[in-house]
Order: sequence, then structure tokens, then C-alpha cells
Amino acid sequence: MNIEKFATEKEPELPHSDSSSIGSSHVDDKQLLRKLDYKLLPPLTLLYLLSFLDRSNGCAFIDESEVGNARLEGLTADLHMTGDQYLTGLTLYFVGYVLFEVPCNIILKRTSPQSWLPTLTLVWGIIATLMGVTQAYPGFLVVRFFLGVAESGLFPGVVFYLSMWYKRNEQHYRISLFFSAASLAGAFGGILAFGIAKMKGVGGYNGWRWIFIIEGLVTVVVSVAAYFFVYNYPATAGFLSEEERARIHQRLKDDSDASQDEAFTWSNVLKATSDPKPTIITSLGYSAAQAQLLTVPPYAFGFILTLTFAVLSERFRMRAPFILAGSSLAILGYILLLSDPRPGISYLGTVFAAGGIYPATAIVLSWPANNVSGQTKRATANALQISIGNLGAVLGTQLYRTESRPRYFLGHGFALGYLVCNLIVVTTLRLVLARANAQKSKAERDARISDSEEWLGDEDPRWIFQL
Repeated sequence: MNIEKFATEKEPELPHSDSSSIGSSHVDDKQLLRKLDYKLLPPLTLLYLLSFLDRSNGCAFIDESEVGNARLEGLTADLHMTGDQYLTGLTLYFVGYVLFEVPCNIILKRTSPQSWLPTLTLVWGIIATLMGVTQAYPGFLVVRFFLGVAESGLFPGVVFYLSMWYKRNEQHYRISLFFSAASLAGAFGGILAFGIAKMKGVGGYNGWRWIFIIEGLVTVVVSVAAYFFVYNYPATAGFLSEEERARIHQRLKDDSDASQDEAFTWSNVLKATSDPKPTIITSLGYSAAQAQLLTVPPYAFGFILTLTFAVLSERFRMRAPFILAGSSLAILGYILLLSDPRPGISYLGTVFAAGGIYPATAIVLSWPANNVSGQTKRATANALQISIGNLGAVLGTQLYRTESRPRYFLGHGFALGYLVCNLIVVTTLRLVLARANAQKSKAERDARISDSEEWLGDEDPRWIFQL
């Protein structure tokens, strides 16, 4: 590789890692990656699957999985809510989510994944369960807000966490696998809720209450187990041999800053908030998916394309072209939704919207993890990006109001506009990063910077942005 190798402040060496031949002579990288995938991805994906079920069975979509299905099973009638009051509850979820994403990732950086991520899961499982015993509209609002607070730390936390295990070009595929749990939750959440709702009358509870109670209790049980199957970082993971540990350390040292023992500093948090690059690549159009994907086939199509785009993006080492392709497909979907009221055409538009938004969003979410150097700065940037993106969801829950059924011109129009803006923003960002790479290459040639010099973060000439 002609890039990305660097050395920074010296960290304590791992046991038996004083020789680079240990990691390179006896450990096969492909087998090592498979081992990491099997150990890290299933538990994290399960947590996000539960998060999306608990959230969607009560929150983000117009009639999304859990709250949407609960609404069908009598939630609004039992709590004496109007359609607009129901949408206010959905909006409050995202208010809590947006406000606490950055603080949650700061806590993650200052604690550990093994303690923080399961604790978040335990808290939101309890809150989701309480949703099932809510008796009045004010209680609904309170629960929705604090569910957003509790769930806000998982996604940005996992994106940062994976950046501490995998090389930059390997992260996107793993983040996409993790993110695909959202589409799986959408595909099967309705089926699961349909079955649970058959418990209507048990214990004197309506069906919608049992949806929240059972799925919340399952989340609580899984969260307790998660304390044992979520690992911290490579230096302490018990499933690794010393040779594997040393190999991971060397791979990360040659590729990014993940092997450094970086202390938390507020100055790095401020660097992330003042750097325009992470905030530019927000997930435009993400809320549009949350407002539309109501049935299994669109979610399933989104799941398939998410994984397909992830494989191709990693193979060709490109990000922007696949974001543009996904956004373009979603634009076609919204044009169909706006232009033709026939059910078949509208349904096809929904499928195209799902198939475009999900893979594009997955790549967008991995871009800062690829391009931001400095652990604290990257953790903050990941959370900040998702927070800004979810502001669109706050707006989206108010755009798809009940009186605008069935065509939802206002909501669809905003979604289409956001996606068109996404094409412009992503194209511009790619040009900016390509220009920065050219300047870095020239600076490195002129200065002949050696690997032993002080590392300057993503301003360093040796750090090449992924396009």
C-alpha cells in the first residue's frame, strides 16, 4: 500500500507482538476476518434488530412495525389520541434520539462497549415494556421520548466500535450487514406483531399492549446475555489468540489510528463538531424510508440491495457512486408515487424507494468511519452525522399527516427534494475529497514525510480519503 501507513504516539506493546512476523506468518487474514465476523456481527445485529422492532413497533414510520401495528390493534383508541397527537408521539422519539446520540458516543469512548451497549439495550427494553402498560396520552409521549434517548447510542456506537476492529475498506460491508437488520425488522415485525396481537383479552389487555410487553421483555433478556457476548476491543478480547491479537494490531496500525491508546479529550470532540466533512454526508432521504416502507416485499428488496451494494462497494473501493445509484433509484420511486395514483404503480414506487434508500443510507453511515481520523473525533462525528440525519425523521413524522392521505403529496415531495439534494451534496463531497487527496499526495512528495513523524489526524498527508 502506498498510503495509510503511519506511526503515532507509542502505545504499550501487546504481549508477544514485538515481532511483526508473528501476525503475518501464522495468521491467515481471511480466516481471521471470518472469525471476527462470526464473533462480533451476530450479537450486534441482534441488538439492532431488537432496537428497530421496539422503535418501529411504536415510532418512526407513518404506520411502522410496532407502534404502527399497535395503532392497528387499538392503541390510539385506548389512549384517546387523534391522528395528529399520534404523530407528535412519533416526533418526540426522534427528538430524544437526536439530542443524545453525541453524548452517548462520548460515554462509549469513556467507558467500554461491553458495559455501555448492553446497558442501553436493557434500558430501552424496560421502557418498551412500560409502553405496554401506559394508560394515557401523556404517558405515551414520555415513553416515546425516553425510548429515543435510550436507543440513540446503539447505532453510532456500533459504527465507531467496528472501526476499532476492521480496516477502513472492510468496515462498510460489516456496517451494511448490521444495518440490514432494520430491513429485516421491517419485513418481519408486522408478521410478529400480527401473531402477538392474537393475545387480545389475555390479562384484560388489548392486543397492542402485548406487542410492547412481549417484545420489550425479550429485549431485556437479550440485554442481560449481551454483557457476556459483546466484547470490548482486540487487546482484551478473550476469543483471540496472542498471534491473532498481534495480527489485528498490525493490520490496524498499517491502516488507521484504531491501534492507538488515545485518551479522551474535549478538544477532539470540538474538532468533530467544527469539521464540515462529517456533517455534509448526512443520511438525506432516510426519513422518507421510515415513512413509506409498510410491507414485507419493499423491505426485503431493500435488504437484498443493501448487501449487494455493500459487496460491490467494498470490491471496487468506492462509496459515492453507489450512494448516487441508490438515491437515483429512490428518486424514481418517489416520482412514481407522486405521478400515478394507480395502486400497482404506487406499490412499485414504494419498492424502488426502499431499494434505493436502504443501500444508500448504509454506505453514507460508513463514510465518516472511513474518512475521519482520531478515535474521539470519529466517535463524535459518527454520532453527529446520524443526529443530523434524524432531524429529517423529526420533520418526516409531521409531513405525513392523516389529512394528506392517501397521496401524501407534501411528504413525498419533501422526500424527493431531499434525494435530489443528496445527489448534489454527494457529488460535491466526492470532488472535495478527491481534490484533498491530490493535495495530500503532492504535499507528501514534496515534504517526503516519514512514518515516524507526528500524526496529524485526517489532515495528515498520509491519510487518504475514501471516495
